[in-house]
Amino acid sequence: MNAPMLIEIDHVAIAVNDLEAAIAYYRDVFGATVDHRELVESDGVEEALLKVAESYVQLLTPTRDDSPVAKYLEKKGEGIHHVGYRVADCAAALQSVKDAGGKVIDEVPRPGSRGTTVAFVHPKAAFGTLIELVQE
Repeated sequence: MNAPMLIEIDHVAIAVNDLEAAIAYYRDVFGATVDHRELVESDGVEEALLKVAESYVQLLTPTRDDSPVAKYLEKKGEGIHHVGYRVADCAAALQSVKDAGGKVIDEVPRPGSRGTTVAFVHPKAAFGTLIELVQE
């Protein structure tokens, strides 16, 4: 049997309307602090990563009305947006999904935040969950 492709959970992304309020909530209630913060222009989001063991809670808020996160918030409201799984090789993992007949959003890996390489798997192919493949 081949080694598992998914190494660990990289992050759970939560779409929020007010990033500062969400950061304050996690700080005040759970003592969590921001480990990394970044504006991801290509995705039209600002993110705050809160370190939890070797993974993150990723708080996301849109920076423009046409971003996927803005559309998500408009349609579904705040809540879990996607799960990011760490993989050793994003291109190989993405190809494996395609070879298995899975529907993907990104045909090729692309730059992500923190200097990562990422690709998204369509939720229709993954039981309703948007999946992000993350290579560090």
